[in-house]
Amino acid sequence: MTFARLTKLSLLALAPLALAACGDDAASGDTARGEPLPMVAAPAGTSWTQKVVTTEEGGYLVGNPDAPLKLVEYGSLTCPACARFAAEGVPPLMEKYVASGRVSFEFRSFLIHGPLDLALTRLIGCSTPEAALPLADQVWANLGPIQDRAFANQAALASTNGLPENERFVKFGELTGLYEFFAARGISEDQARTCMADFASLERLAKLSEGYSSDGINQTPTFMLNGRKVEGGSWSQLEPALQRAGAR
Repeated sequence: MTFARLTKLSLLALAPLALAACGDDAASGDTARGEPLPMVAAPAGTSWTQKVVTTEEGGYLVGNPDAPLKLVEYGSLTCPACARFAAEGVPPLMEKYVASGRVSFEFRSFLIHGPLDLALTRLIGCSTPEAALPLADQVWANLGPIQDRAFANQAALASTNGLPENERFVKFGELTGLYEFFAARGISEDQARTCMADFASLERLAKLSEGYSSDGINQTPTFMLNGRKVEGGSWSQLEPALQRAGAR
């Protein structure tokens, strides 16, 4: 999907895509088997789970950047299966694997559901890298109300298409109630509006997502471990793959 289409398609038109592109059986394949890997100590006085950096691919990487096992999630902030993984899988992933230094975890936001995904992705990145994934968790924990508000007034949302580029998503955030949501979680309305007016950053996020599609990502969540797709999209399927690869 081109950026122009992404910014102008209505949320209503994208609703069927949401059903088709978000599920637990996101990927297929197998992961390499490896010998048990040693733990890698974090720098003195720190924890790997506290180390977060942004990546050239547009993701947020948590943990040891030189970890031998590199786990990447292509997820959508409007995907219920991704919300389940955030609630069920991320806590043990962090505590048992990322904290050991054996595994790094990178989240890349895949904009499969159009303008709402784009707006949410921009807003979780409106603060520090360390704040992005906790904000994503808050989005997933409140996904129903966020989507209800976003879908409530299609006519008003459609009217934003006629606005100048630097105003389009500013108005979108207002109509969808996203400023109130993020203000309650540490992103002021002025800060959020400034982020949403930055059309170049929005365009960059959309183009990164287009690149994910070119790489064969077409469903969320999709997990890659050291560049290979992991079968399934749930923690019960992912943890054995990590252990087979040596995180044990």
